[in-house]
Amino acid sequence: MSGIAAIVSCIDGYDPDALHIEKAREAILACLSPVVETERIAIRAALGRVLAEEIVPAINVPATDNSAMDGYAVRFEDLDAGRPAVLREIGSALAGRPYAGGEMPPGTCVRVMTGAVLPAGSDTVVVQEIVRAEGARITVPPGQKKAQNVRYAGEDLRAGVPVLRPGVPLRPAELGLLASLGIGEVLVRRRLRVAMFATGDELASIGEALREGEVYDSNRYTLHAMLERLGVEIQDLGVVRDDPGELEAALRRATREADAVITTGGVSVGEADFVKPLAAKLGEVLFWKIAMRPGRPMAFGRIGGAMLFGLPGNPVAVMVTFYEFVRDALLHLSGRSDNFRLPLLSAAAALPLRKVPGRTEYQRGILFREDGTWKVRTTGQQGSGVLRSMSEANCFIVLEHERGRVEAGEPVQVQMFDGLV
Repeated sequence: MSGIAAIVSCIDGYDPDALHIEKAREAILACLSPVVETERIAIRAALGRVLAEEIVPAINVPATDNSAMDGYAVRFEDLDAGRPAVLREIGSALAGRPYAGGEMPPGTCVRVMTGAVLPAGSDTVVVQEIVRAEGARITVPPGQKKAQNVRYAGEDLRAGVPVLRPGVPLRPAELGLLASLGIGEVLVRRRLRVAMFATGDELASIGEALREGEVYDSNRYTLHAMLERLGVEIQDLGVVRDDPGELEAALRRATREADAVITTGGVSVGEADFVKPLAAKLGEVLFWKIAMRPGRPMAFGRIGGAMLFGLPGNPVAVMVTFYEFVRDALLHLSGRSDNFRLPLLSAAAALPLRKVPGRTEYQRGILFREDGTWKVRTTGQQGSGVLRSMSEANCFIVLEHERGRVEAGEPVQVQMFDGLV
């Protein structure tokens, strides 16, 4: 594999001391190689997994022309455009129980239920609500259209035509599609293996009494939850103290079997003094100052066969940098080839927003609807240590690199939390 420094140095505008978020994303993705190992599993166990084979139907879905509604199968040529047509009912067809009377003669109709095979000779279905039935005498009003309410064979899936490509995530719809083709097992990429730990002498574990200067370690819990949503295998190595020997042991252990390692803390100015020589000893790691708020310091590199993501220590900065950089990187490593970037929507600022040009800001916001317009306001205090701001928010307010102060009513970009945070 090419050296990480060599790869990222080729990116236009690359500056590790003032790195634009888009350049950081570009640099990260340029250095990643997705996992290639696969396994075949039952579709009931495949939710969220990444497809590793092309799916080509062996059958048509639906297999035959069938009725899309409850009603009557008719021959369109028997109908009259200007006046009611009177037909004779000669039988019925249910889903799974076709009409057995052969081809329909002129002037006849067959009672059909939704999903029933269209009787031979018919080409149109008239819904039951508009006809008048008097015994076997069925009166159809004028104004019908040829082929109405008919679902044709192969209309959903056609035999021989690929429907799913490798690299797509298997969601409920894809699993249903596979089942509709009679496929019970599917080839998927293996789950990505991710190791994580937090660093810092000030961190106390839940259940311990806090000593002066200590805080409870929350980052591992938010990290674990965010990783669970991505469906990866997680190895939690706990808290590692600010000691070069302990950190080296943790990194060696984490990179032994994991595809990616995520750490929190230890990458800001001063904290990284002993981390840099250690990273150089074990692999290749770059230390960045990204032009963003929160989450400016970040480390990225490779140790052994694992990619390393060194995130800041403040709780909100951990979540922001994870969602803006690590999430996409892990999905790429998992083998996803679809468009998995988080979308940006537009809303009006409900109140003025303070912003300094020269960095991208991710303010925690509350999106709401008022007077027919989507508006957004902040949750209040925006410090990178105020985790409450994430709990109260339902979106990020994403203020672009070049943008300054935002006045009330101006459009801003938002990134929704629903299904994410």
